[in-house]
Amino acid sequence: MTPSNIFAATHGDLGEELVERLAGSGSVRIERIVSRGHTSPEGFWYDQPAHEFVILISGAARLSFEGDAAPVSLAPGDWIQIPAGARHRVEWTAPGLETIWLAVHFEDAGGGAR
Repeated sequence: MTPSNIFAATHGDLGEELVERLAGSGSVRIERIVSRGHTSPEGFWYDQPAHEFVILISGAARLSFEGDAAPVSLAPGDWIQIPAGARHRVEWTAPGLETIWLAVHFEDAGGGAR
């Protein structure tokens, strides 16, 4: 077996946010996301059918949640669990820095998301 590294270089300019599936099985998917100043498109909201646990490994970011007055700021080590169906968007990621996220998408033990 050959190990991989969460901090592995992404090689050059990222035109779009990099999303890599690292592992998964059944209803669980683990991804590495790399952002460099990327944000959600204007007016776009994620509205996912599964829950998402996300931890910021490096960089800095701000997430907005529909209905909340202020965005949530994330620094390395900060994590948040986003319930299925919670509309959210990436308001800001640090330009010029690699913001690395580790995201785990999952459903409830009964097979569905609440």
